[in-house]
Amino acid sequence: MEEIRNAMPLIGEAAPSFTAVTTQGPINFPEDYKGSWVILFSHPADFTPVCTTEFMTFASMADEFKSLNTELVGLSVDSLYAHIAWLRKIQEIEWNGYKNVEVKFPLIEDIRMDVAKKYGMIQPGQSNTQAVRAVFVVDPKGIIRTILYYPLSMGRNFDEIKRIIQALQKADADSVATPADWRPGDDVIIPTAGSCGTAKERMETKSDDQYCLDWFMCFKREK
Repeated sequence: MEEIRNAMPLIGEAAPSFTAVTTQGPINFPEDYKGSWVILFSHPADFTPVCTTEFMTFASMADEFKSLNTELVGLSVDSLYAHIAWLRKIQEIEWNGYKNVEVKFPLIEDIRMDVAKKYGMIQPGQSNTQAVRAVFVVDPKGIIRTILYYPLSMGRNFDEIKRIIQALQKADADSVATPADWRPGDDVIIPTAGSCGTAKERMETKSDDQYCLDWFMCFKREK
């Protein structure tokens, strides 16, 4: 049997394929999600406090992600039965205004760490038996667009994960880039001038919907 490498795939590469058993039935990834964005994320273990707060937050935001054509897929190296027991317990916990939280997105059973190794989620400097808090944003064509890694002790910023989806979708739709701390409705950056003539024209032309701070730094107004 070919040994599965424990290496992180790169931004711009096709998301490694796998089949898995989950709390919502079997999945073929990323084939089952063609046409949708996907957030594939790992957590260290079931029945742990940081992970519990994360799942309560993700589940409570599921409809927000759904409105962005984005599906959620979780993973840990625990068993399916541990997953089921933990998700049932989460419904009984109240935290930070969340209560009666039902996790409806699939949670992958990965006891043999097959998927975790394909995605570089097992990092010996943190643990040989638990996945770190990895986040992979996969686009509708199955291409990895963003990668985030968090240590075991640190819960993720879910507003930032949502902002990443919004920014990627905006960039794809309008062929623009987004500046630091961009939020939907903020001005966006248009492609840098590719010639001296274009640079000169941009600096000399006044426009209601575009403005330049310098020849290489031009924005499109969104409001």
